[in-house]
Amino acid sequence: MLPYAAYLRVYEPVTAFPEPARTLWTAYAESRRRPKRIRALGVEHLEALHRLAADPPEVAPELESQDAYVRRAGDALYICPWGTRLRSWLAYERFREQTHARLVPMFAPPVVTERVERDYERWKRAGRTLRPHILTSTWHVPLTWFVPFASGERCLLLGDGTSGKGKSAPATTEHAGCGPTTAATARTLIYVTAMAEARRRVEESLRIVRTRLGDGDGGEPVTLGAGRLEELGRWLSEFHPRSLVELDYGGLVHLLDDRWLRADASVAETAVALAALERGEVELAVAMSTRLLDRWRPVRALESAN
Repeated sequence: MLPYAAYLRVYEPVTAFPEPARTLWTAYAESRRRPKRIRALGVEHLEALHRLAADPPEVAPELESQDAYVRRAGDALYICPWGTRLRSWLAYERFREQTHARLVPMFAPPVVTERVERDYERWKRAGRTLRPHILTSTWHVPLTWFVPFASGERCLLLGDGTSGKGKSAPATTEHAGCGPTTAATARTLIYVTAMAEARRRVEESLRIVRTRLGDGDGGEPVTLGAGRLEELGRWLSEFHPRSLVELDYGGLVHLLDDRWLRADASVAETAVALAALERGEVELAVAMSTRLLDRWRPVRALESAN
């Protein structure tokens, strides 16, 4: 059972990595032993379960992951490192911020917390990156994540060998564009776009929101706040300009039936809401925002379902 989480990933050109990482990632992409896309999420999840089931639990691996997601576009090779150690530290930091101090020891003994803090501080003092290539969201897709994409960049596979456009899916594909990156029997919904397009759409959306709504973080029925868009824009700006950006519904597709996934138009509705907001058509903007909220609210509510 995969975690009910969605992922926003950046794939950088392998040429953007300094040596020796560039040579290592190139060899990794050609290796038959690396986890293929259809199994990668499962491998990540299993490794995390093994760490958490240990006694005492291992919040973050001792060494950074040597695995990555791989894409190809023509002759170009793109790499999205898992960055498991860094992502684990960042996730544990968020967990401690959102959890009462008395409850934290129930999940990780003080000795574990102290080791995590020590290792993380050592990493930061060494000047290592604090920028993960992968963002994770449990139980829902943040509405700002729809902004970098267009509806035509969607690829939907329902596990029956057909794509969301009704065409037969190839057995295995790993390239940019609408083509699936999983085997035909996989169940997945992804969007992929060029970094230049993603940045342009986020910047344009931020301009619209600031002009019409100010610098607030938004709220119902306004779902796209300037603060969240600015944060997303900063994250995207830290990567190579020729990168690829991918939105993956991840394990959420196992919560949603085929009809829901086929009808999902969250990216298109986000674009309509922003365009209406720019034109001053408040009723249409609110209607699209309400539709988005109504679609995702029941999904997010499952987090607290018994």
